[in-house]
Amino acid sequence: MSDQNVRNAGFTSSGIAGGSLASSMMSHEARSSGGGVPSGGPTSTLQGMGARGTTHSSGFTSSGISGGSKASSMMSKEATAHGGGVPRGGTTSTVQSI
Repeated sequence: MSDQNVRNAGFTSSGIAGGSLASSMMSHEARSSGGGVPSGGPTSTLQGMGARGTTHSSGFTSSGISGGSKASSMMSKEATAHGGGVPRGGTTSTVQSI
């Protein structure tokens, strides 16, 4: 994943950009969870990367998730929590798509 893709989606060092994909994700996620954006979800994960200004070594790459990376660990935990599969629209799949 490139830093530019994260910024283009609206996840920036100064917060989530209004009218962006990021703000749409945040709104959808907040409505789905009863009003707040859960820690560790797609929005908070991507915003954390945007705030740091770097996605390097996260393990989300254009050719897939790198073994032994933070992304790999996230995917494993999410799959375990969902009975063996990574759910569509979950944190791992959303972050990987961006």
